[in-house]
Amino acid sequence: MTISRRIRKVFKSRPIIQGADVHLMQAFGHREMPLFDPFLLLDDFRSDNPEFYLKGFPWHPHRGIETITYVLQGSVEHGDSMGNSGSIFSGDVQWMTAGSGILHQEMPKGNAEGVLEGFQLWANLPAAHKMMKPSYRDVKSSMIPVVQLDSGITVRVICGTVGSTRGPVTDVVIDPEYLDVTVPAHSTYRHPTKAGHTVFAYVISGKGYFCDEKKPFAYETEGRNDYDLDVPPYSENGTLILFEDGEQVQASTEDEPVRFLLVSGKPIGEPIAWRGPIVMNTQEELRLAFDELQQGTFIKQSLK
Repeated sequence: MTISRRIRKVFKSRPIIQGADVHLMQAFGHREMPLFDPFLLLDDFRSDNPEFYLKGFPWHPHRGIETITYVLQGSVEHGDSMGNSGSIFSGDVQWMTAGSGILHQEMPKGNAEGVLEGFQLWANLPAAHKMMKPSYRDVKSSMIPVVQLDSGITVRVICGTVGSTRGPVTDVVIDPEYLDVTVPAHSTYRHPTKAGHTVFAYVISGKGYFCDEKKPFAYETEGRNDYDLDVPPYSENGTLILFEDGEQVQASTEDEPVRFLLVSGKPIGEPIAWRGPIVMNTQEELRLAFDELQQGTFIKQSLK
């Protein structure tokens, strides 16, 4: 019998300001580590108010991590110290490995109606790869396969495998999976997961049930962790579900469809020293990184 993952914890995204006064919702971040190892944060930057995002994220450094940006509507313009430049649009993904160090900027723009929708996920790198050569992958929507399953279920496979279909992003250190799943009303979706991997789902529209139990989890909101809140058994837009270990995840619907991001990765299990855009293993490594920024020796790789 296949063991379905039970819900370990549920989080509600909270408002936060990042970059140059960009208003967004954060599903998890610094205060939740190391619950999501190997992942560090997930930001939800959906907005219909250009004043909340146009100032963007001007030039800033990264080291020791990977950033994964997925755009649903609008665009994000990218530039970096390796000489990469360009924009990603609806359905596109930017997968950037900061490695030993990179300077970049991300400047979002809305669509014709001023709507911007997207998400940014940070993934940690293990100590042995913290100082690897930086790299950048611009994955166009046309490169991302869409798998049609029974009952009208659709899955966009950014990274990982659904059946015999493999996503375009491969050879990533933490062995991740990143799927965009839509489940119609009155349907159930099951997806196999690797034992020991961290797995979470982030609901971006509709309403779904991620466990058969009626009250299966602790619900965290505004810094509280209460089991006795009157919390519905379903999860809706802006809700993140962190799963326990198991062989598969399950999502089902009743009268409404649900769309969610399903993400998994192999935990690193190493110490984390994190300050702003740089994530290392020790405070001494952090100090060195910021000293190099001041001294102009931060970038280890020349322009392409």
